[in-house]
Amino acid sequence: MPIKLPSTLPAYSILANEGVMVIDDELAAYQDIRPLKIGLLNLMPKKIQTETQFARLIGATPLQIELTLIKMSDHTTRNTTAEHMESFYQPFSDICERKFDGLIITGAPIEHLDFKSVSYWDELIQIMNWTQTNVHSTFGVCWGGMAMLHHFHSVPKHLLDHKLFGAYRHTNLAPASKYLRGFSDECVVPVSRWTEVRHDEVKFAGLQILLGSELTGPCLIEDSEHRALYILNHFEYDSNTLKEEYERDLANNQIDGAGVNLPFSYFPYDDPTQAPLNLWRSHAHLLYGNWLSEIYLSTPYNIDLIGQKRTDLRD
Repeated sequence: MPIKLPSTLPAYSILANEGVMVIDDELAAYQDIRPLKIGLLNLMPKKIQTETQFARLIGATPLQIELTLIKMSDHTTRNTTAEHMESFYQPFSDICERKFDGLIITGAPIEHLDFKSVSYWDELIQIMNWTQTNVHSTFGVCWGGMAMLHHFHSVPKHLLDHKLFGAYRHTNLAPASKYLRGFSDECVVPVSRWTEVRHDEVKFAGLQILLGSELTGPCLIEDSEHRALYILNHFEYDSNTLKEEYERDLANNQIDGAGVNLPFSYFPYDDPTQAPLNLWRSHAHLLYGNWLSEIYLSTPYNIDLIGQKRTDLRD
């Protein structure tokens, strides 16, 4: 089944050309089923790139998905045109009365700031609390996941003295998890961050770490109490996303104040003139497909019942 997107959204034509099943509102109206309603709170500066990456993953399952693009109510982005934001995004203040089967909260390039110093932190707290009454399952990504860990469990983020940057192997720590069905014992995940959360602090909060690495720490964390997953790295990245970031850093020459580090284990033979191989695509689709499947199996058919009774995902 397809993902429903406005036909004028840039992601529509990009994904259609890739073979992803996409439909517009008119065609979706002919299908007598209830689509899963998924919100994407997009905090990344490159909105079009990010919305396409997540739409690609959640549009690859047998379920019909209705994607709603959400922005902070009072924050103005400087990297995406006002026309695009006005055409395709809804401020949280306009959708706060609605119910969603799932919500993705993306990362944001503001790791160096204390949470309370973020200009939209107060509204984000409101959104995170709102997920407990209006969202069946929430997926916090990178900084979005760290924000949820901090808000719900007081798990701190720690600033690193170097950037974790590259394609790192991670160990499957919970092979029986419903979210890791089909996963190998190890998988590659793109990483790009200057902060970390620590294994002992996550475990002390009573949370289960599903994927982790000795080099980069916890990656995927389950928070069953709040019906949430937190992924601190970037399964959604395109093949060239780290390459583009590396080239941007070369231009800015701002990593560690001297020189630019190659992304770890990313370019073949560590040769940046060679095209990087995407070694994470299949596991990315597995993870988001498993997340959507669990939502489908456990969310109320009457979406208005979300938040009115306990709707935890199946054990």
